[in-house]
Amino acid sequence: MSRKEKFPLYLTPEKKARLERRYQEDGSRSITAFIENAIDLYLDYLSANDAGLFLPASVKHYLDSRLDQMEDRLASLAFKQAVELDMMAGILADAYQFNEEDLRRRRAESVRNVKRTNGRITLEQRVREAWEEDDVWQDWS
Repeated sequence: MSRKEKFPLYLTPEKKARLERRYQEDGSRSITAFIENAIDLYLDYLSANDAGLFLPASVKHYLDSRLDQMEDRLASLAFKQAVELDMMAGILADAYQFNEEDLRRRRAESVRNVKRTNGRITLEQRVREAWEEDDVWQDWS
């Protein structure tokens, strides 16, 4: 056991009373042991520079379970969206005969549209754009 040094510690009467009430809840045998534990925890916190390491287990468990639920929900939505997209692509492929050049042009246009709208493109938006293109072509005729 290492040698300990005694030094004065100044606390407000309220903080001292709180300390005297709480040190036994920690399982500490003395107020000194409680203060040493508190200092060790704070020094470890500063050394780790990551508050996540010091989250109470119940909070960590709650956050992990909520993140798992969100991941499951997002995976389910992504699967449903992929099924719908595949159905639409299948219907279009059956209804229209696209050649390689049409597919390349359509893919490039779709990439530009998604980038331009940050992925927030709607059917209504695309229909309006198609109407505008038709109006332009009719003006040229």
